[in-house]
Order: sequence, then C-alpha cells, then structure tokens
Amino acid sequence: MTFFDRLRRVKTPPLHVAIDEGTGPVVVLVHGIASSAVTFENLIPLITDRHRVIAVDLLGFGESVAPASATFTIEEHVRALEDTLDALRLRHPFVLVGHSMGSLIASRYAATNRKRISKLVLVSPPVYVNPEALGDPIERAAMGLYLKAYEFLRTNQNFTMRNAAMLARISPIKNVLEVNARNWTAFVLSLENSIESQTTVSDIASVTVPVEIVYGALDPFLMPGGLRIVEQMRHVTVHRVDASDHLVRKRLARVVAVAIG
Repeated sequence: MTFFDRLRRVKTPPLHVAIDEGTGPVVVLVHGIASSAVTFENLIPLITDRHRVIAVDLLGFGESVAPASATFTIEEHVRALEDTLDALRLRHPFVLVGHSMGSLIASRYAATNRKRISKLVLVSPPVYVNPEALGDPIERAAMGLYLKAYEFLRTNQNFTMRNAAMLARISPIKNVLEVNARNWTAFVLSLENSIESQTTVSDIASVTVPVEIVYGALDPFLMPGGLRIVEQMRHVTVHRVDASDHLVRKRLARVVAVAIG
C-alpha cells in the first residue's frame, strides 16, 4: 500500500492494544473470531525475554470498538490493524502471528504490506476453499458441511450463544471464547465476510517472506484439503503438533515460540 493510498482511505478506529511488553525485535499477535488477546496467554511468557510483544483486540472484539457501519470484511479488519500498527511507528519489519481467523487477517496484511513483515506465523488457520476446487469427493463434501455449519451458527443466535457459553466455561483459557449481545454483529459478519468468504490461499501465495504454519492434530476446525494446497508452496513450512487442538495451549505455544524464533 502506497503513502497516497493511506491518505485516501477512510480511517478506522484504533484497535485496543492489550499487550505491549518486552524488548527486542517486534512480534505482533492477532487473535481469532469471538476472542481477544487472552488467546496468547500461554505464548507471551515464552517470547517476551527476546521480543517486544504487541497483542491487539480485533475490531468488534475484546476491548476494541465496533463501528455501527462496519461490515467486518477481511479488508476492514486489515485496515484497522494497519492503522493501529502505523500509530505505533514500528521502525523495522516484524514477525506477524495470527491465530484462527487472525491467521486469515495476518495473511492478507502480509500480502499487502510486504516490506513490513519479516516472517508470517499462522496458528490453527481455517484455510477453506470453494468445495468445487477439491478433487477428493470426501474432502469436497466435508468442506461443504463446514460452510453449512457456519451458516447455521450465524442464523441461530440463541443456539450459538448458549453453546459458546458452555464451551467457555470448560475452556482452560479464561475468556478465550465470547459470543454475546455486544459482539454478536461482529461475530456474524466476521464469520460470513472474513472466514466463509476468504482468499487465504492466494494471499499466502503472494507473501514474500517465510511462512510457518502450526496446527494441532486434533483441531476440529482444520480442513485438510485447504491446508494441503498451502503446504505445497515453497516458502511455507508446516508444523503438526500431536495431542493439541484449536486453542493455543502450552504444548502448541512452545512450537509457536520456536517458529517465531
């Protein structure tokens, strides 16, 4: 993005910077849908001894505001991230880490801000493609089921909130999942406009720095068909972590810390 592009576009509200601690090369952490910077509570202590760690709350989540006019597309999420990081005046290329939906946002940011990134780390990325793009009929059917499930969540508010609250109560990371009246619009529109309507494969393909993907072998949101397309790219390295799921638990966090460097 050029200087004049930045001048012409509409400014978004700054994101809440939940964490800014440590010294050294910068690492920026971007959480996923219906979450906040608490996503990374197991990772942050592993890297602040050698990095300045910045963790933000995405537009409409955590303590960040949700503009009434927001449609929560990838472009809007990235624009808010750009404006926030611009305000921090980071002088050198940094490592960008995204978890879940945050990995989709991070991929687009890296694709459109190539000179600002030194490495891209994608944790538990839900890489989905059009089902018709998959040759395997089982994977094609599975991809279609994922998308139908997300549509069901978007259109059944009481069911979604009730089950999110139940999962939150048993989660080992407090407040890692929040779907409530305050963030419902952000949740629904982010799901539809950033996860279901994603261009992550082409974004990762256009990234010019090393890409590290870390995922748990037990991740229920992982789609093997989409991941397989990405892991064939020459600049992508994939780390599969046994006995780990979608959350950044301690085992997964240790591998992410190594990937960050």
